This record gives sequence, C-alpha cells and structure tokens, in this order.
Amino acid sequence: MIARIWHGVVPSNKSDEYVEYLNQTGVPDLRATPGNREVKVHRRKEGDRVHFLLISYWDSLESIAAFAGLEIEIARYYPRDSEFLLELEPKVQHYELLD
Repeated sequence: MIARIWHGVVPSNKSDEYVEYLNQTGVPDLRATPGNREVKVHRRKEGDRVHFLLISYWDSLESIAAFAGLEIEIARYYPRDSEFLLELEPKVQHYELLD
C-alpha cells in the first residue's frame, strides 16, 4: 500500500471553511477513485495559520495515477484552492507502507 501526503497552509480565519471545501472537492474525488483505500484530513493550528495534512492510502502507484495523472508527485488543486491556501505547494510525497 502507498500513502500519498499533501500539505497546505491556510489563514486560521479560513480554516473551517476550507475543511468544508475539502469535503466537497478533493476528499470525495479521492474516495471515488478505484484503488483508494482511505482518506484522512489532519489539521494543526500554529499562530494565525492552520496546517493541513491530507493523507490518502492507495493500492498501487497506478491507482494514484488515475487520480493525479501520470506525474503522480505533482499536487492536484481545485479551482478555489488559491482563495484559501497561502501557497500552492507544487509536490506531494509518497511513502510505501510496511507491515
């Protein structure tokens, strides 16, 4: 199994609205992609900013490509992400899960 990890930062006053936006866009898209096992959204407040970690779990690199495209390390963004995120980080990370 492969974990795909995306990180983003929003101003704290937009944090709750961004959670709603994630739950309308990225989270359902991830879950609907064949080969996706699970999606978890984590957040951590740090001063006037909130960090988000979105971790999705996949059967294979091929199933990730069905969601992300052939260049799987490139982050996938949605139309309104730039209204919330302080930066559109260009890449995600992938980790192999070990038993």
